[in-house]
Amino acid sequence: MLLAAGGGRRLGGRPKALLEHRGRPLVEHALRALRNGGCGPVHVVLGAAAERVKAQADLSGCMVTVNPQWPDGMGSSLRAGLGALAGTGADAALVLLVDQPGIGAQAVARVRSAYRSRLSLAAASYDGERGHPVLFGADRWADVAADAVGDQGARTYLRTHRDAITLVECSDVAEAYDIDTAEDLTHLE
Repeated sequence: MLLAAGGGRRLGGRPKALLEHRGRPLVEHALRALRNGGCGPVHVVLGAAAERVKAQADLSGCMVTVNPQWPDGMGSSLRAGLGALAGTGADAALVLLVDQPGIGAQAVARVRSAYRSRLSLAAASYDGERGHPVLFGADRWADVAADAVGDQGARTYLRTHRDAITLVECSDVAEAYDIDTAEDLTHLE
């Protein structure tokens, strides 16, 4: 699942999904990382400028969920995405953020390989620090969604369940920077 609803407040209101990276919208790069990392079907949660994103980006083959509460923060997008997955028969959701173009298919595949059961809980680790992507077994979704508020996303849930997390070191194959400010745009090509 790709969370791509952010409006880019600190970027002057430029929706992160539409930031250009290597000639294409950032959302396409993240979707490719998920697909090439072995995830499917791929679900994307849009919010800010959702209609423009759908018109300008290639989202073919994706299930698209539009989160009308996106201004409330990442927690609302995580809830919307998990809600869209409920009843699909999926055993887990691997969650990637659109504003982390340094995380590619290799990191996705590593975290995905940590799946063991519908109770799995795994996250990429960068020099021992938990990061993204994060994998939530389906039996955890209701509790993750209940804790997902504001811009914290699943942070509270992950902190509470830190002993259950399988950390998967990815610093040798990915960089976990975010595109949040104008200075961060230097990471885009």
